[in-house]
Amino acid sequence: MRYISTRGQAPALSFEEVVLTGMASDGGLYVPETVPRLSHENLAAMAGLSYAEIAFRVMQPYVGGEIDDETFRGIVRDAYATFSHDAVVPLNQLDANHFLLELFHGPTLAFKDVALQLLGRILDHFLAKRGERAVIMGATSGDTGSAAIEGCRHCDNLDIFILHPHNRVSEVQRRQMTTVLADNVFNIAIEGNFDDAQAMVKASFADQAFLNGTRLVAVNSINWARIMAQIVYYVASAVALGAPHRAVSFCVPSANFGNVFAGYMAYRSGLPVKQFIVATNANDILHRTLAANDFSKRELVATLAPSMDIVVSSNFERLLFEAYGRDGAAVAALLERFQVEPTALAEAPLASLRERFASHSVDDATILEAIREAHHRTQEILDPHTATGYRAAERARADAETPMITLATAHPAKFAEAVVKAGFPGVPLPPHMEDLLEREERYVVLPAELTEVQKFVAENRR
Repeated sequence: MRYISTRGQAPALSFEEVVLTGMASDGGLYVPETVPRLSHENLAAMAGLSYAEIAFRVMQPYVGGEIDDETFRGIVRDAYATFSHDAVVPLNQLDANHFLLELFHGPTLAFKDVALQLLGRILDHFLAKRGERAVIMGATSGDTGSAAIEGCRHCDNLDIFILHPHNRVSEVQRRQMTTVLADNVFNIAIEGNFDDAQAMVKASFADQAFLNGTRLVAVNSINWARIMAQIVYYVASAVALGAPHRAVSFCVPSANFGNVFAGYMAYRSGLPVKQFIVATNANDILHRTLAANDFSKRELVATLAPSMDIVVSSNFERLLFEAYGRDGAAVAALLERFQVEPTALAEAPLASLRERFASHSVDDATILEAIREAHHRTQEILDPHTATGYRAAERARADAETPMITLATAHPAKFAEAVVKAGFPGVPLPPHMEDLLEREERYVVLPAELTEVQKFVAENRR
């Protein structure tokens, strides 16, 4: 298996190389050169299997033999043994044909645990094999940071530096990161927003001289292994509801688009998916692009769903690459225009996207309304991100006959402010986190200046 860049000017890489590289040298993102196929028989044979076994079968072709099967099975098994539910990602029925895919049973109560518990172990495996150490730099709007830290805190060959926007994540999200006092974990609160943090991480990957030869590794969703791991729960949930013998649809709360793109890759692999619904909050670049062909930046809006508060959806580039017929030059030109002026997608690529994708955007008032309505109808309390998906699934689904699976991306206890605003007393943290608000914190506050951040990383890596 080889991987190619969405901008067409970087060398093709192996799985090991792409995991350790992250972003391509031409500024693009890596995708598989060919998409492995899951036949009707392959999918049907997954019915009733454990999540770890389905995960091994789905991901093994992407690994391409670069981790032997016995070792890879062990890595997968260990990653998902950290989840509190035996099903790992259980389905919860909301009504006759609407299901919630609970992705929040991992160590940090968010969907990103599904990928990052695996990625940390894969990275440590490859670095040990090479006899190398590496530095992880990542930016988070809330959930990626804590999930990355939990996935890497026990890794022998990694130091991890996570940037989050100062005072712009929930207290629970911040403390999940800053109370991990491991020697290889460093938290940086940036005096700016998520996009400022993301821009500094990207700039650091583009010029790594400040590390004097130490490898810099990405664990955010630009890393292909994150996408690969997320493909699995689309397959597992669809098979549980009757695929491949019938199609299903998915509604995905969306920000950086990596989660949705994983679903699209499951579809490309052969999973029968009728529709993907992209659910956004007021930061609605994805909805505006799909609904009105308005591919432009707008000022960031702080919302009750802060993990979705971003201006630029990085992983949308991967879908654009597919929509533009894998024409890297066309994608590079489009994104160059996007950086300087409002732009639009070409007619044919946009039409191809609209065949499979719908979208819906909600404001804060609607998020609160959806939390109350979902509880009234189902007795479930949804976190604000999942509530965007719940409302979008109702408003944008193509039909009522196809099973709709809405991805529940976080536990409601992580977002107590929104739950309380919706009129509920709050949701208790699970037992392993019940003392979280009393734990010691450790982090530094730095200005949104690249030189200051890089100096801190260079001086504190082990």
